[in-house]
Amino acid sequence: TLLSSSHTFTQQSSFCVRTHHEMSQPNPYDRVLTTIDGGYKFYDFTKLNDSRLNSLPVSIRVVLEAAVRCCDEFLVSSADVEKILDWAQTQGKVEIPFKPARVLMQDFTGVPAVVDLAAMRDCVARLGGDAKAINPLVPVDLVIDHSVQVDASRTAEAKDFNEAKEFERNSERFTFLKWGSIAFEGLQIVPPGNGIVHQVNLEYLARVVFNQDGLLYPDTLVGTDSHTTMINGLGCLGWGVGGIEAEAAMLGQPQSMVLPEVVGFELTGKLGTSATATDAVLTITAMLRKFGVVGKFVEFYGPGVANLSLADRATISNMAPEYGATCGFFPVDEVSLEYLVQTGRSATQVEYIRKYLKAVGLFADYQAANTAKFTANLNLDLASVEPCIAGPKRPHDFVAVKNQKGDFTKCLNNTESNFKGFAVAENHREATAALSYEGKQYTIHHGDIVIAAITSCTNTSNPNVLIAAGLVAKKAAERGLFVAPYIKTSLSPGSQAVEKYLKKCNLLEPLSKQGFAIAGYGCMTCIGNSGQLYPGVGEAFVENKIVCSSVLSGNRNFEARVHPDTAANYLASPPLVVAYALAGTMNIDLLNDAIGKDANGNEVFLKDIWPTSDEVSALVKEHVTAEVFSEVYGRIKQGNARWDSLVIPTNPNQYHWDEASTYIHNPPFFASMALELPQRSDIKGAYCLLSLGDSVTTDHISPAGDIAKTSSAAKYLNERGIQKADFNTYGARRGNDLVMARGTFANTRLANRIVGPGATGPVTIHIPTGEQLSIYDASAKYIAEGLPLVILAGKEYGSGSSRDWAAKGPYMLGVKAVIAESFERIHRSNLVGMGIIPLCYKAGENAASLGLKGNETFDIILGDSLAPGQDVTVKAGEKTFIVKLRLDTAAEIAYYKNGGILHYVLRNKLKA
Repeated sequence: TLLSSSHTFTQQSSFCVRTHHEMSQPNPYDRVLTTIDGGYKFYDFTKLNDSRLNSLPVSIRVVLEAAVRCCDEFLVSSADVEKILDWAQTQGKVEIPFKPARVLMQDFTGVPAVVDLAAMRDCVARLGGDAKAINPLVPVDLVIDHSVQVDASRTAEAKDFNEAKEFERNSERFTFLKWGSIAFEGLQIVPPGNGIVHQVNLEYLARVVFNQDGLLYPDTLVGTDSHTTMINGLGCLGWGVGGIEAEAAMLGQPQSMVLPEVVGFELTGKLGTSATATDAVLTITAMLRKFGVVGKFVEFYGPGVANLSLADRATISNMAPEYGATCGFFPVDEVSLEYLVQTGRSATQVEYIRKYLKAVGLFADYQAANTAKFTANLNLDLASVEPCIAGPKRPHDFVAVKNQKGDFTKCLNNTESNFKGFAVAENHREATAALSYEGKQYTIHHGDIVIAAITSCTNTSNPNVLIAAGLVAKKAAERGLFVAPYIKTSLSPGSQAVEKYLKKCNLLEPLSKQGFAIAGYGCMTCIGNSGQLYPGVGEAFVENKIVCSSVLSGNRNFEARVHPDTAANYLASPPLVVAYALAGTMNIDLLNDAIGKDANGNEVFLKDIWPTSDEVSALVKEHVTAEVFSEVYGRIKQGNARWDSLVIPTNPNQYHWDEASTYIHNPPFFASMALELPQRSDIKGAYCLLSLGDSVTTDHISPAGDIAKTSSAAKYLNERGIQKADFNTYGARRGNDLVMARGTFANTRLANRIVGPGATGPVTIHIPTGEQLSIYDASAKYIAEGLPLVILAGKEYGSGSSRDWAAKGPYMLGVKAVIAESFERIHRSNLVGMGIIPLCYKAGENAASLGLKGNETFDIILGDSLAPGQDVTVKAGEKTFIVKLRLDTAAEIAYYKNGGILHYVLRNKLKA
């Protein structure tokens, strides 16, 4: 079947996972169980009759409900409930457990998670336990969306070609996942070709309120993708975690978290006719990144919210990782319920959602005064939002469209290769070169576009901006204006519903004429699966040192993520993606410069082809209907020939590992685990593997895209008879630890200061001998010598996608600690989950201020006992300095002592 699972959890879940333990107690809050019309029961926390409830943000009330419902006086205690009630005093200071109702995964992170579960079954069996004890205790939805690539584009056949190629490359991975859906109860797989996980979640999987045999409770989740936050636009509290934490959640372990601060973000006014939800989210991202919301919830309120469609809100929630927040939450209101009806949810479901949320005070009226007391408040008049983009290298580097030409010139003139610079020599800034493509000659300039993609759940979930893009394409075609053929254009929607309503709007054909034919249903260009540039195009730019650009409607534009050859990468709304593609360059003031000339030689400006809001609204109202979504998701349980043809192993209890496989390999993490705790002591005589700067992302640490033919991973694959054409991507090979260890820090743009100023690439110096080696070869040499390793980093270390391999990889390279100025939330948790110690410099200090060169030996003095956030002494050569231990909770210290969170869970299960 298309929707594959050994047990259906689509609308059901155990109301709270109870881990059987002798210390568990009956829930003391059973006294507030209440019944409403229809016979539904729920834990009515308002009956606690606590005045502090009135001033709690809605997002914190959802956290409170979970604690009340799941209280067993063991994993969740009544003392935890009190901490949450006292949020005004305890926020940011106390640790609480949080049990999500479900877990969401995509295949890049899902495959290694299922690999780990299979390996844990082997470990349990080896230690005398029942392998089947390793089984998800909450519903797990896994959508395969990260594997399809833009191999073909611009043609009607592109989608089928790319999907066939996807199965050809990934049948081994898909067979493993199909086995997992049979082996692990409650693991539900949505096979390839159905859409992007977060859009499918929004349009179909989200429950908003769970109904477990008549017991109602909020839909909450954690996901193995940082953009899990998108679902907060529908009022479902959720955020991204590492695959390691997600696995623990599947097995009934609560998420240990510091009770978050909540920043209230008031929205007023209404978006102007030229502004889109994408412009709004890029504006908000810049504001919140500047304010600083890492580790915090952001909750939106105010009359302006009522003027945003549900899809607009989801766009804003989607980019919470880019503005740094744990989530960007919009409480449910009538607009939310109208969206549920529009996307085909039943009237019965919508009605009990309304009744329940109103009964417990979780339903919003955005026109009414807000009674919540937030940690801090920001505000934005939506009418002030202007067309904008972000780039060229970070999603929070806001640029107004009217200022883009000047900003690009500044980047071009910047002699530094930094976030706002391309390090182009002064005598080369006006350079041009010749490009020959399909028999025609073109003159290329700095800033010219080679990739233009309407992609990503961030925007393809929003009918307003997709229909606007279609209208721009149509109006341009009517003027005889078309995208240059050497630009690799693609449309990769996050749902099959997009194709349905664009076709009904008569906009699919105009988009195709501009090159934006549907290339597949998946993340594609947004995650770096952009495929190869057209023949000769990349070479013309790279060999002549011309800065080429990409423009995409995605959520991330980090260096080398979209494509290794595009030095400049910009995020924009879908209609602006089409407009910039028509112009062919990012070195343009799109509001005042002509985009091109029509068939009669007349200049065409953006205002000539930009649709009115009334045009867009009329088409949305007429064609984006419940029938469209019901038709698409009604088919989700029908057969898929490619998926159905996969033959899976017959043993549902333990996986039969194939040592010859280069996709699926039994990982070493649990192979030698014993019931006794490992010995933990000071880290002594460690060498520095890497000394890095600010904003090192998980794309730098564990790339998801192309495997370079000169890389350590390529050498490994070549030795096994696999040639470059069949390498696939790092993301697709995350089920094989031997490939991924070699792919750690394999980003071609990585700047390791140990090597020297200006040097980039996956190389380092083996300090004892002074040899320059690949990072993998150097680490192997250190491991053979019995020498531990550390990493030095700047601010925002580990920003970007929630990749467990960004922690697993360093673990396999022998890294014991990372010392940074600051960490992004998910990556810090992942490091802890793998038993790597995160340490932060004291305020105002960093490697440069302390005079650290990276060639010292390091002693990290942990002492006999650890406390959350304690000071730790580090000795580096002749220097001594103090850092902060970023094990933030008592639970994290327990995880570290066990060698990682999964080892902690395994030992507890075996002891039970």
